[in-house]
Amino acid sequence: MDRRAFLTLTAAGLALPTLAAAAPLDFKPGLVEDRLAAGETVFLDFKASWCSTCAAQERVLDKLKAENPAYEQIITFVNVDWDTYRKAQFTQRLRIPRRSTLVVLKGDAEIGRLVAETRESSIRDLLDAAVAAASA
Repeated sequence: MDRRAFLTLTAAGLALPTLAAAAPLDFKPGLVEDRLAAGETVFLDFKASWCSTCAAQERVLDKLKAENPAYEQIITFVNVDWDTYRKAQFTQRLRIPRRSTLVVLKGDAEIGRLVAETRESSIRDLLDAAVAAASA
């Protein structure tokens, strides 16, 4: 392998984990349990495509993530489609009352939760609690 090809492949390989961490994962049964077992701090976003409160939360989350890239480096973000999983055992076990619910989990503990909250300060506080849990 020539030097140029090696450098290109190495750079691509280094970029992939960063790109993967930046994109929220789509919920599938077992995903959250696997991530928690691996020691990750998980930020769950129970949302629906038609929900205006969910859209407002997403705008705030995107703004805060852009301002502080550490959020995406430290926290695993998972989108949970409310229309698909609202009656799922996972959702029931967490006692999620409605779409537009944000929950942070670490290990067996719930670090925090917001329901239908769109204030930037409240969402930032939840993200900061997730970072603190991840760093502990």
